Amino acid sequence: MTLHHSSSQPVHIVGAGLAGSEAAWQVANSGVRVVLHEMRPLRMTEAHRTEGCAELVCSNSFRSDDAANNAVGLLHAEMRRLSSLIMRAADANQVPAGGALAVDRDGFSAAVTKALNDHPLIEISREEVAGLPPADWTNVIVATGPLTSAPLADAIRQLTDESALAFFDAIAPIVHKDSIDMSIAWFQSRYDKVGPGGTGADYINCPMAKEQYDAFVTALLEGEKVDFKDWETNTPYFDGCLPVEVMAERGHETLRHGPMKPVGLTNPHNPTVKPYAIVQLRQDNKLGTLYNIVGFQTKLKHGAQQRVFRTIPGLEKAEFARLGGLHRNTFLNSPKLLDAQLRLRAQPRLRFAGQMTGCEGYVESASVGLIAGLCAAAETRGLSLTPPPATTALGALLGHITGGHIETIETGPRSFQPMNINFGLFPPLANPPTKKPDGSRLRGNEKTVAKKQAISARALADLDHWIADHLRVAAAA
Repeated sequence: MTLHHSSSQPVHIVGAGLAGSEAAWQVANSGVRVVLHEMRPLRMTEAHRTEGCAELVCSNSFRSDDAANNAVGLLHAEMRRLSSLIMRAADANQVPAGGALAVDRDGFSAAVTKALNDHPLIEISREEVAGLPPADWTNVIVATGPLTSAPLADAIRQLTDESALAFFDAIAPIVHKDSIDMSIAWFQSRYDKVGPGGTGADYINCPMAKEQYDAFVTALLEGEKVDFKDWETNTPYFDGCLPVEVMAERGHETLRHGPMKPVGLTNPHNPTVKPYAIVQLRQDNKLGTLYNIVGFQTKLKHGAQQRVFRTIPGLEKAEFARLGGLHRNTFLNSPKLLDAQLRLRAQPRLRFAGQMTGCEGYVESASVGLIAGLCAAAETRGLSLTPPPATTALGALLGHITGGHIETIETGPRSFQPMNINFGLFPPLANPPTKKPDGSRLRGNEKTVAKKQAISARALADLDHWIADHLRVAAAA
């Protein structure tokens, strides 16, 4: 480790959750001083119970650790290659959980806290940073999580605009396009309207007969719902973000006159029959691999969602990149507000990391902290870090946050939503595998497995090249 940059201005990091802790570690290991600001225990949040760094407030699982077949497992592997503190502490505090990486939450937080306390270039400052960080902090990473304090949220809004921050995550389920049955569904926009960046065939349409619609509405109303947490109940629904089951409660025909209206569309598979209702899916990413079910944000439990939404014609075998949800969450409209280095365009001394940038999940938050830390350290040293390739899990997640999202074709609720890492965020393979090593043809599910493994192998190879080309150069500088 080189310490020759320790006399220059420190990088200030606000928030010692997973993203802030990882960012601090990466900056300090690049030989740059860090002041890590954490308001706990001085001021607690509704969700935390300790003052430890990287306290896990929900589950204790980091999800699958299978780097060959699972996108989050791949992200684990990439982070380990970049000496991630979060992954080191997780590995050292593992508890049995099958193929998943689960941790002893107290041991994990204690390990992260100790490593940060022991590092000669890290100072932990227990204080709240209310409002914008002081003007003389020239290199700041804001990693304040999904429950960012009001003064800071207000300050960000004044710097940007009203739609900069969402306080409610209204998420419609997102489906892998290749799992939609196109012998039933078809591409068409209502009245063949061409929106900005559209072709007049921008939606995938799934038709319903009256009996199917009736059964669907009944299933929605009977499906098991998630309860609001106490501190979420006083956050009102936004217009355009009503849960689909709340719309259904307002009357049996409400959905047919709302997101499921059958007007302006003709089913090419059956042109003489007018569907009674139509479910539309809209492209969700520039790659065109993911589609969201329009207007279907929901409080249904995950099992009920899969069951009910797979009754939609064409979605019987739907694979979900993420299921719907609705909860309080502060996050930025990142594709519009942040550059490729995670800097706020309106004030580039501020970088953002973690959940507030629009990633979902522990490992994802930490990984964005990792990238923000590497970028901030490079900048302190007068260098500019090329982001990791889009073919890697780190690059794919960064791409989703800073530019992989398409603006919605029609006006309505803002469409950028937080996302877990998933294979739908990666660029497709140039030559997807068709044969097994023995030369025989891949069939059915074998193709999907082989494709995931090929994407993972490409990711790790490309990450190794990136580390060799960019990080060793930075280390030598």
